[in-house]
Amino acid sequence: MTDEQKKWAFSRNQLGEALSSLGFPYELADTLAKQLGSPKAIDRMTSYLYQARPRNLETIVDEMLAICEEIAAWRRKKSSELASARYYEMRDEIFPWEPMSDDETDS
Repeated sequence: MTDEQKKWAFSRNQLGEALSSLGFPYELADTLAKQLGSPKAIDRMTSYLYQARPRNLETIVDEMLAICEEIAAWRRKKSSELASARYYEMRDEIFPWEPMSDDETDS
């Protein structure tokens, strides 16, 4: 088992314990963890469970979906930033910017 797999399994187990403490099936942790995808997201869900102490499954699923959407929005933002940076790099390679001389600015 790799270090990343160990982190994921540890986080999933912590999520299972949080779910159990609220009266939900421990096995639900596997489904939620797979959907969340990363140890950081799983840990965030676990923290939510301990703090909010939701009483129904719908509330838990809503929070899981909210976490997933925030991650997706962050990824879209980063992708857009990278594409924008690359665009400006390419533009500057094709059309190098040259500062105007003092004579040109006086006109």
